[in-house]
Amino acid sequence: MPSTLNHVTRPNKKKQVSQPTPAPADTPWYADGLRFECTQCGKCCSGEPGYVFIDEAETAAMAAELKMSVDEFEQKFTRRVGRQSSLIEYPDGDCIFLEPKTRHCMVYNSRPIQCRTWPFWDSTLATPADWQETCEVCPGAGTGTLYSLDEIEIRRTEKPV
Repeated sequence: MPSTLNHVTRPNKKKQVSQPTPAPADTPWYADGLRFECTQCGKCCSGEPGYVFIDEAETAAMAAELKMSVDEFEQKFTRRVGRQSSLIEYPDGDCIFLEPKTRHCMVYNSRPIQCRTWPFWDSTLATPADWQETCEVCPGAGTGTLYSLDEIEIRRTEKPV
């Protein structure tokens, strides 16, 4: 027999339906957040040739992790691209710090900002389709920890990529 204990009518009262507040026009499509958990698979460190731009502090941190002088590190692992320094790559486009056998980063604890902010880059967040492509390539994108809009924006704007 159905219970009517939870059914209460209130005469002369209009039913109020709350409507979601529309998001401002400049709210990004990912305003509800995105999930990401690094699996250290190395897929974001391989593929097409490109640049991982580094500054002096990043250079010093990686050199320290490898127990090298900054000069030795720069000579062995960097190249000049205009006025900037970039990590060198293997001929197939893999980052020089992507260990070929394990596919793990050899400087993970001191990796550059560009690497630490993956996958929250302008290029991967431009559209939902761009994010979907990222999720298809990166096993950690779309899973794991839910990053809020504020957390994503901090990472996205830390270094334009």
